[in-house]
Amino acid sequence: MDSLASKAVDDSKALAALLQEVVSKKESARHASFKALLSISEERPEVLYPEWDFFADLIGSKNTSFKYIAIYIIANLTRTDTENRFEKIFEKYYGLLDDESVIPAAHVAGNSGKIARAKPGLQTRITNKLLNIDKTHHAPGRKELIKGYAVEAFGEYFSEAKDREKIIEFVEKQLNSKSPRTKKAAQSFLEQAGK
Repeated sequence: MDSLASKAVDDSKALAALLQEVVSKKESARHASFKALLSISEERPEVLYPEWDFFADLIGSKNTSFKYIAIYIIANLTRTDTENRFEKIFEKYYGLLDDESVIPAAHVAGNSGKIARAKPGLQTRITNKLLNIDKTHHAPGRKELIKGYAVEAFGEYFSEAKDREKIIEFVEKQLNSKSPRTKKAAQSFLEQAGK
């Protein structure tokens, strides 16, 4: 944990400053704050959990950078989500799969494995969202890219997933992907799954 993060864990004023700077127009300040908050969310999620609504509100932002911040922090906070707050924003969070920008869409898919492990009761809903990437508005090449992130996410919770056959079928189709990254992810997934 860097010094900014370590300080904010024990100092509410330092934490408040990070929250203020993470939505700064200055990219350098925003980046440093995000790095510190991300570190806290990974190592001490309970410290940021009371700020859940702050991050949940960023999902609806017009700013792609703010959405990106929310996607990562919220995914990390699901491990400590004792009040089932994620369930309340599930549709809003997964609505970003159809965001006008491919960046939030790809990163929602990419963080889904983490969420599925933290929230086993949501695995089938998460799986269904990822299996339906073709229904989003993105151009075909961008859908191919997002599917690569989805394949990686499936790999994180496949061993405990209820919908394994559907997942395998989806991943096998990606062996023909035009995206080299997605194709490689599919090959790696199937090797690990013993297919």
